[in-house]
Amino acid sequence: MRFSWITLFFCFIGCSALCAQQPNKVSPERRVIDGRAQGTTYHIVYYSDKQMEKSAIDSILNDIDLSMSIYNNQSLISRFNQSDVQEVDMDVHMKNVIAASFKYHKLSKGQFDITVAPLVQLWGFGPKRISSLPDSIQIQNALKDVGMHQLKVKGRRLIKSNPRVTIDLNGIAQGYSVDVLAAYLMDRGIKSFVVELGGELRIQGVKPDGDSMKVGIERPVMNDGKMSLKQDVITVSSGAITTAGNFEKFLMDKGRKITHHIDPRTGYSYLSNMVSVTVYAPSAMDGDALDNIFMAMSPKEALAFADKRKNVDIYVIYNNQNGEIEEAHTKGFDKLFRVNQNLN
Repeated sequence: MRFSWITLFFCFIGCSALCAQQPNKVSPERRVIDGRAQGTTYHIVYYSDKQMEKSAIDSILNDIDLSMSIYNNQSLISRFNQSDVQEVDMDVHMKNVIAASFKYHKLSKGQFDITVAPLVQLWGFGPKRISSLPDSIQIQNALKDVGMHQLKVKGRRLIKSNPRVTIDLNGIAQGYSVDVLAAYLMDRGIKSFVVELGGELRIQGVKPDGDSMKVGIERPVMNDGKMSLKQDVITVSSGAITTAGNFEKFLMDKGRKITHHIDPRTGYSYLSNMVSVTVYAPSAMDGDALDNIFMAMSPKEALAFADKRKNVDIYVIYNNQNGEIEEAHTKGFDKLFRVNQNLN
């Protein structure tokens, strides 16, 4: 339900030679389920004596789409976003994600805001084309319909005080979808797996031979003034890896870079020098929300913020004062990196 960025992408190495099944087959078997959902692809690798049905995975993702997809006119969220509707009875998926959205709205002091869609569209990052960039009057008018203070929850009901308010859960719902799939696997006794959806990952357990799960990560290097990407490896035994970035999706206006990360409090793009951020967190929903929050910060602020969060570590790519690409990460990320181990 959101963009998958080229700046920092992940591939489960179980699909490559590094994690290929050894000649002496070890039980349980390595199994794979692939498919398309939420405008992107999903890939599940798990170790089990029993085969999971792809139709069950597709059914789960379809249920989530019927709840929170803004691209499905019949979904619960699309009904709520209609101007003649002021409340809706939430299903379990929407209720979980809305509760988390309020949590991260408070944690970020209003930066994480699921009502920001009108501003995103105004700047040309929504589903409709624009003919020109907005002026201050247009931005001020749009801000009237933005703000989670115009939403409240009563039991299962989500209520908006302003009928023009719309919500978009793309910044958190895809991570939630990954967690739901992970819970489905664990409920069926599967203890070792990687679930990937649109670049968001949830990892659990080790391979039958005791080796850790490995994830490929692309890191920037400068050669003769030009940036290229090298592949490295991180190892994860449990938790989630998510990423956000602005490497591709941005506009230039009079020398100023305008990204799709719009501040819901001002209506303008953040002036951060961040290029991308990778988050390691206990759940994919946590990582999904946090990576958006980190993108609004300076690298120093992001690292300090992550250090205060339990079980959260980050890896950031940013532009220094000379416009050159640099990288930094929290100390906890050292445990994930296998430095200089190339995948080729």
